[in-house]
Amino acid sequence: MKERLSFITRFLFFLCAYYTLEKGFSARGAVVMKRLVCLCMLCLLLLVPAQMAGAAENAAAAGPVNPPLLESLRQGGYILYIRHGEATVGEDRPDLVFTDCSTQRNLSGEGRRQAATLGEALRRLQIPVQFPVLASPFCRTRETAELAFGEGKVQTDPFWIKIYRLSGDTTPSEREDTLTAMTSVLEKAPPSGTNQVIVAHSFPSGVGLGEIPNLGIVVVKPRGQGSGYEIAGRIALGELLSLRTAK
Repeated sequence: MKERLSFITRFLFFLCAYYTLEKGFSARGAVVMKRLVCLCMLCLLLLVPAQMAGAAENAAAAGPVNPPLLESLRQGGYILYIRHGEATVGEDRPDLVFTDCSTQRNLSGEGRRQAATLGEALRRLQIPVQFPVLASPFCRTRETAELAFGEGKVQTDPFWIKIYRLSGDTTPSEREDTLTAMTSVLEKAPPSGTNQVIVAHSFPSGVGLGEIPNLGIVVVKPRGQGSGYEIAGRIALGELLSLRTAK
């Protein structure tokens, strides 16, 4: 909606400028100009509330972390599924090689900073993490995990490549098989007193764990083998950084 309004507004401003150059400021031209200006103003009035509504929706999605959930994380027993940091350098080429970062989309400077601050925040909040941390083989996921938790504490797991491929061309059967396999992973509880961390990719909207922002955390509660899992919460990076240290 807001994209259409923005386009219409720009188009009307263009018409105003064009009409002024072509027709000048005759009496008839002035009337047309007034109408165009009024239409522009109307579009702007509609556009601002639409943008505010979008911002409100994003804020609601990121919502404040439930204090009992934070305390539960400190006790362990969860899986923290984390999307990699901002990756805007390069692109994923058709001939992508996982050991060659030049064939992939990589973390930006901001993405590296995000990854480091996420690890610092989890340690500050005294949320125990099981090592090694699991990461998709892509350079951006491995680097995110290493910056957050330290080199030598990360193990790559090729399974998560399948999650990346969900955003591409997959058949319904392939998608179902991937999600079934993912459930078998996420339903297994980590050792008592710790949380398992997986650094991988976002999902298409409405699929699996859903869309995840950069360094967003989906808190998964395993129900045990054969019983599936539940999503206990979602934590945006900004929300995580605003949380207070445990007393």
